[in-house]
Amino acid sequence: MKEAAGEANMTVITIVLIGIVAAVGALVVPRILNGIERKSCCQENGGVWYSSGCYNRANCSVNANGQITSCSGGQISTTC
Repeated sequence: MKEAAGEANMTVITIVLIGIVAAVGALVVPRILNGIERKSCCQENGGVWYSSGCYNRANCSVNANGQITSCSGGQISTTC
């Protein structure tokens, strides 16, 4: 009888853990996909994504490695 109770407890723990992982995934995955969509929309419209915004490439400073170090001016609006 003790073995059956132990297996039932492990089953409940497993189901709860699967539920927790699914809930976290349901919250995180849409945010990641939304960020990817916004960045690709910016690039499709000729902009560059920097610090949570879409900027005109001409308004951004680039270091010797080709990485953007800062962007000035207003953010460009994209319609996607």
